[in-house]
Amino acid sequence: MDFKQADTIITSNYIFTSATLEPMEGAIAIKDDRILGVGTQEEIQYYKGPQTKEISAFGKLVLPGFHDFHVHLWLGAMFQEYTSLTFCASEDEAVGRMAEFAENNPEDPWVLGFGWHHVRWPGQQLPTRHSLDRRIPDRPVFLLNEEAHSAWLNTKALEMLGIDENTLEPPFGKIEKDEDGKPTGFLYETAVVLAHTAFDIPPEKKSRLMDSFMKKAGEYGITSVADMLPLPGFTLGDLEEYQKHEEEGRLSVRIHFLAPLDGQFEALSYYKNFNSDKLQFSGLKQFIDGVPLTYTGYLLEPYSDRPSTSGGTIYSRETYFNLIEEADRKGYRIRLHACGDGAVRLGLDAFEHAQTVNGKRDSRHTIEHIEVIHPDDIPRFSELGVLPSMQPEHLTSSSMESHEYLDRLGPERIQYTWPIGELERNGAQLVFGSDYPIVELNPMLGIYRAVTRKHEDGTPAGGWNPQHKISLAQALIHYTKSPAYANFREGDLGTLETGKKADITILDRNLFDCDPDEIKECSVHLTMMDGKIVFQRGTSE
Repeated sequence: MDFKQADTIITSNYIFTSATLEPMEGAIAIKDDRILGVGTQEEIQYYKGPQTKEISAFGKLVLPGFHDFHVHLWLGAMFQEYTSLTFCASEDEAVGRMAEFAENNPEDPWVLGFGWHHVRWPGQQLPTRHSLDRRIPDRPVFLLNEEAHSAWLNTKALEMLGIDENTLEPPFGKIEKDEDGKPTGFLYETAVVLAHTAFDIPPEKKSRLMDSFMKKAGEYGITSVADMLPLPGFTLGDLEEYQKHEEEGRLSVRIHFLAPLDGQFEALSYYKNFNSDKLQFSGLKQFIDGVPLTYTGYLLEPYSDRPSTSGGTIYSRETYFNLIEEADRKGYRIRLHACGDGAVRLGLDAFEHAQTVNGKRDSRHTIEHIEVIHPDDIPRFSELGVLPSMQPEHLTSSSMESHEYLDRLGPERIQYTWPIGELERNGAQLVFGSDYPIVELNPMLGIYRAVTRKHEDGTPAGGWNPQHKISLAQALIHYTKSPAYANFREGDLGTLETGKKADITILDRNLFDCDPDEIKECSVHLTMMDGKIVFQRGTSE
């Protein structure tokens, strides 16, 4: 055997390779961007040379780099750059924060803010342009809500965009109007596309946006993501800026991005040009429904607190069948946003139809979110080979011990919200992500949620819908090995094995020895991507 001197050797008594369910004691040898070997300390000493750097991680958990299967990268970077309204407790507080931001950023063409949610405000009333007008009358204001499915604008923005009482609403979109028929400044779902020019970022800010996301990802141990470019009615991302970062050697997160499933297959040739190790086109995405909190999630039965509606879909059932059949025939992987149980069933039906017509193949089609499911559809994921892509952190933002979801769904359906454990027991190949910036990027929060089904304060005792808990090992696998498989990268990512990419995260403690309630307190000690340290606590903060 030819001797290869390792650039780095990491030793620990807790190495979780994601190829097994238990951590091992041993070491990892790394050369360039690859893992030379994983084994006992004695075995890995073979690779040690005079130039080898040694990293001692005893008492810490070493595992593959986290792979977040559902982020909105560019939107998340904008959340970091502009104003966050997530913790504003009222419309007035949100307006005050935006007025302060506008004053401090006089050169910005748009006053942008993100993350507000009226369901947490007194009275849960939708905001209007009038409150913004009182503080910011002469500059356009665009505020995207927490779930990125609606927006709040001031009068100046409406005027600049040409949105008035005569503006046509796009399919599955709504321009909220007052009793006189005038727009209130609130846009639902695909109507947000009418304001897409608000996202035209000045060139000088783009590089800073990317740098801020790379830094944040490194701090959380994330080395790969799936970037969900399509949003309801429009696409948000900057592939040229991503590519520029890669060419300059500054892309420290692998990006697997999605393009819209809209029937414009000839336009996909542009996306196919992105096919490098760090930046690659990975399939098509489309929305079936909205979200249950705003009654736009598509349910099999009417909403419990609004019996006049079951929500709806963006396109007809026939359109989904045709689009998915053709995309599947052309060999594309498809990912469908489906929150309501009706949307989940429609997605499964469409995938089953494509499989029947085109034949079975290794498609790895995916349904995103699955906020509620009918129990009859749970076994269909494994039967059809469809992957459930879920974001456990959504549990706390929308449902745990809050009345909105119970009000919307009633006591029977509420038992099948975020049914992670039940899907796992039925053989589904689960995949985890965050949906950042809809919720925080930190994988520890999603892992904590999947394992405990609790809030940060440890409530409810025993966990919310505890039948859907999963083990710590499985939660870690669904944030490492499973997304690599889902992105067709299992050959080089997802586990700590010889020959795979040296994408490695070291946590500050061994989670397997911790009380589950401690998971959320865990932080990343070191992040390595392609064999290079991209974050180390205490040296890069």
